[in-house]
Amino acid sequence: MAIRGRAYWKGHLRLSLVSIPVEIHNAVDTSEEIHFNQIHKPTGKRVNYTKTVEGDPINASDIVKGYEIEKDQYIILEPEEIDAIKLESKSTLDLTQFVNQSEIDPRYFERPYYLVPKDKEAAEGYMVIREALEKANRLGVGQVTMSGREYLVCVGPIDKGLGMEIMRYGNELKSPDLYFHDLPTSKVDPEMVSLANEIIKRNSAAFEPSNFKDHYAVALSELVAQKSAGKRIVTTSGAEPRRGSNVVNLMDALRKSLAGEEKEKKVKVPKRAKAS
Repeated sequence: MAIRGRAYWKGHLRLSLVSIPVEIHNAVDTSEEIHFNQIHKPTGKRVNYTKTVEGDPINASDIVKGYEIEKDQYIILEPEEIDAIKLESKSTLDLTQFVNQSEIDPRYFERPYYLVPKDKEAAEGYMVIREALEKANRLGVGQVTMSGREYLVCVGPIDKGLGMEIMRYGNELKSPDLYFHDLPTSKVDPEMVSLANEIIKRNSAAFEPSNFKDHYAVALSELVAQKSAGKRIVTTSGAEPRRGSNVVNLMDALRKSLAGEEKEKKVKVPKRAKAS
């Protein structure tokens, strides 16, 4: 089975006693991202970084991993010692629990991957697991070790195959109470909630990612193209951002929002059909 790109991880996907060889591939395309380098302006050359200890350059072969136990005190860990840690998740992604996607707080989702069968022989078992997850409307939760770290992941149907999402552990999220504890507890005006709800309903639609563009990335690409073509860039102050008054009447703002949408709808009158 031809797969584009290098596999991020190779191992086995296991469902109880069923185990099939699979590969994990990154689902995120970063090829069009614009990355900046630090340049020494007088020479136009790229800035290099040299590893040093107290200002003295060192060899890369002398660098080892260490864990700080106290200020400036470290436990040195050799590569073979780290490799000796036996984790089944290094070679097996075992689906140990199954949940509804709606039960998982979106804050736990971190990065998507594609999970594919290693070869044609593995495809049958792979499709059995995929179809079973789709029929049950469940995501399989497990753990997998990649790049020296054990991740919490969930696996579920995507298109014709299986997707895997790296998830955050519970202790990685800050408590919302740190930020929301001082919000007012008094009830809001139900009429204002009703108006806001009407605005939401009128602007509800199926999510289509292609409708949204990274405007900053587009503008940055255009700027790079102009500079590389030798064009002179004229900077302007730009449009002033809209700023709301501190004494805005929230009820009036909601009513005007709805009135504005009604006006837009009336302007967009459909064309009359031609008489046959």
